[in-house]
Amino acid sequence: MQSVNNGAPRGRVLITGANGFVGRYLCEAMSGQGWQVRGAVRSPIALPNGLESAAVGDIDEDTDWAEALHGVDVVIHLAARVHVMKEIAADPLTEFSKVNVLGTVNLAEQAVKAGVRRLVYVSSIKVNGEETIDGQTYTETDTPAPEDPYGISKWHAEQSLQRIAQDSRLEMVVVRPPLVYGPGVKGNFISLLAAIDKGVPLPLAGANNARSLVFVGNLADALINCAMHPAAAGKTFLISDGSDVSTGTLVEEIAASLGRKSRAFYFPPVLLRIAATLLGRSAQIDRLFGSLRINNAKICSELDWQPPFTLSQGLQKTSDWYRGLNRH
Repeated sequence: MQSVNNGAPRGRVLITGANGFVGRYLCEAMSGQGWQVRGAVRSPIALPNGLESAAVGDIDEDTDWAEALHGVDVVIHLAARVHVMKEIAADPLTEFSKVNVLGTVNLAEQAVKAGVRRLVYVSSIKVNGEETIDGQTYTETDTPAPEDPYGISKWHAEQSLQRIAQDSRLEMVVVRPPLVYGPGVKGNFISLLAAIDKGVPLPLAGANNARSLVFVGNLADALINCAMHPAAAGKTFLISDGSDVSTGTLVEEIAASLGRKSRAFYFPPVLLRIAATLLGRSAQIDRLFGSLRINNAKICSELDWQPPFTLSQGLQKTSDWYRGLNRH
């Protein structure tokens, strides 16, 4: 069921992390479909298009959500302490848990008191694990196997939300996305765009892995359906664009969308892994050459949902945005 706007009011939604990459896109999409959108942000700022904002400060076990939750029907919880490449905290799991577990539990408990009908929690595919082997795809029935502090904190939050749902009338929906890309993306993805745009030779032609991604427009559409669909209550869904791509092919598709010639070349992956190990960058090579495949059949069948954008369309929109940045 692709979300559509029939002009009817949908209710009031609180979106946490409203000024983030996914939050900005989701706020605009839901507002355009007739929702009364309130965006929760850390400090007082004006959200685009006159959307209502609610400053809540830092998110932890002491955050006061009363004003932000007033009159809200649905909460979509995007805000989190996200995975970082260069962790500096002495105890990363404790730091992740302050926001991702204790902060989420506090929000859910106050949502129960405020009479919120449904909370959609954006978790992570890292709850399932870091990598799939040949022929394997992650599904909702897999035994969770998070490996890093970020993934562990997301799994602990899911478990806590399930307990809250069992003891209240608050409907919980959990969504686990993989890497999200699209206009506004940061991190490694925009670095890859920049390298391809500049014609930097990349030793990635030998990467014949398979990875699932999700375009921000597809994720937003899925979250809207999870907020609306009666069958979503109490469920966990894995979400992706519905097609897998190797890193080598991804480079070629990005180059084509940018109007550039791919400069990817073959270099033995085993030698790259050795070099990465010596340089302390094994995790980055694992992501470039390892597979992570998602089966999104459950959300497609149970919510009658299909990704509105293909991988190629998502990459083209992302590249168009990136080119626009560099015109100024």
